[in-house]
Amino acid sequence: MLQIVGVVVVFGMVFGGYIMAGGSMEVILHALPHEMIVIDGAAVGQLLVGNSMATLKAMGGDFGKLVSGSKWKKQDYQDLLSLLFTLTKLVKTRGVVALEPHIEKPEESKIFQRYPKIMKDHFAVDFICDTFRMTTMNLDDPHQVEAAMETQLEKHHHDAHLSPHAIQNMADALPALGIVAAVMGIIKTMGAISEPPEKLGEMIGSALVGTFMGVFLAYGLVGPFATRITAIHDEEFQFYKIIKDVMVAHLHGNAAQISVEIGRGSVPSGMQPTFAQLEEAVGQAAAEAA
Repeated sequence: MLQIVGVVVVFGMVFGGYIMAGGSMEVILHALPHEMIVIDGAAVGQLLVGNSMATLKAMGGDFGKLVSGSKWKKQDYQDLLSLLFTLTKLVKTRGVVALEPHIEKPEESKIFQRYPKIMKDHFAVDFICDTFRMTTMNLDDPHQVEAAMETQLEKHHHDAHLSPHAIQNMADALPALGIVAAVMGIIKTMGAISEPPEKLGEMIGSALVGTFMGVFLAYGLVGPFATRITAIHDEEFQFYKIIKDVMVAHLHGNAAQISVEIGRGSVPSGMQPTFAQLEEAVGQAAAEAA
């Protein structure tokens, strides 16, 4: 909702101020269709040239996040900590043998099935299971496991940022594309230099609409969109970082309750459950597991 209000404010203040200063919208509206064909068409073209199909598909999903925000909500962080508590507690009490059925086929695990939203995130599930799988193969050095997890997180984070990076590149290109549209308008004007001054003024005004729209779209809309999407991906990244923090704490020999408390410290402030809320959640998870 805040982003919708922001877009309304941008349009209202820019065009409202222009009209209050005595500007005529007729000139802009007359030039807008063909200027936008040049600017938007070239912007879309450079997106197709510079990005893969996977990145373009990710952009479609990312634009939907502009309003909805991060897919992980407060309850999801609590569920993640409860899931990790149950798994680490199982290892502590019954050993890695008891854990193997859950990490080999998580889709059939009653522990994982309690958290369907987490189950839908293939990276989160694979990240948890692959890390536990490494420990079952006697790779239990916390530093080695942490390094391996960091590598996976960096790769995932890099891939997630391809989309906002492409959007930011488009924002950076829009002012120059606006100049291209304006120059083409000036070329057209110079070809009609014998026309009356009124006609030439109208043609020059139409040409300058291209420069205006390129700068307006870049800094008023597309650039802020890229910034917002980047912030959302950074917030979602914390969800996976919590997995790493809990797993490393577990491998250092901490009790399951201590490990998830360490992970709670990485939860974004607005989503962070209190100590009492987490204690209640893991107590309920332990009861269900029993």
